Amino acid sequence: MLTGHKKQKEFLERKHELNQLSHAYLFVGQREIGKKDFAVEFAEIIGCKFPDLMIVAKKDDKSEIDIAQIREVQNFLSYKSYNGGVKMVIVDEAEKMNQEAQSCFLKTLEEPKGQTLIILITSKPDMMLQTILSRCQVIKFIKLKGSSVNAERQKKEKEILDGLLPIINSSLADKFKYVKSIDFEKQDPIEILEVLQKYYRDKLLSDYSQKKIVNILKLIDNINNKLMFTNANPKLALEILLMET
Repeated sequence: MLTGHKKQKEFLERKHELNQLSHAYLFVGQREIGKKDFAVEFAEIIGCKFPDLMIVAKKDDKSEIDIAQIREVQNFLSYKSYNGGVKMVIVDEAEKMNQEAQSCFLKTLEEPKGQTLIILITSKPDMMLQTILSRCQVIKFIKLKGSSVNAERQKKEKEILDGLLPIINSSLADKFKYVKSIDFEKQDPIEILEVLQKYYRDKLLSDYSQKKIVNILKLIDNINNKLMFTNANPKLALEILLMET
């Protein structure tokens, strides 16, 4: 049974039940938050088991995933499913594919064979070919609530909130200027949404307009889903949200 990452779990299970799974997904999020375990457990959920499941990772004696490993993937996918269902490939730390391996892997994404499901797992999507990213449906993962929060994480959340507080209830021009200043290559918009969500949940206990906060929290949740499961524009999404604050 899949544990944690509830939204991601519900999204993929619903797609599976409706027979609408994409042939390729990109699991994006910081290291060591359970993306690989989630992928392996999802394989079990859809009935994909050995020998129809292949996991690719950097070999211990190498610093990258090379083209030979990707050719093994292509060979693996060229055969029919042993169990008569889906054949699945999980590539852990996909950003470690070298350029030759990525170019080779692109052909597999462009021409999927039969019932094939590919999951690429990465914490650094900027190191991957844009052509690969464009052929995968992105699903974003964040640190599970309730897990230990280290001092560095707390400091980052405080920095985000310190930047947001002067913007809330400010003019639209200031809000647009704030969003424009964010470098989304370095700042995950979902982290900003999390900070805003915590801020407004705390406000529910104060004399702040409860109806307004509930509407804002619903909007945050809606935008969060769009950023996780679609190619929504993060700048536009944050602008829309801040216009309601």
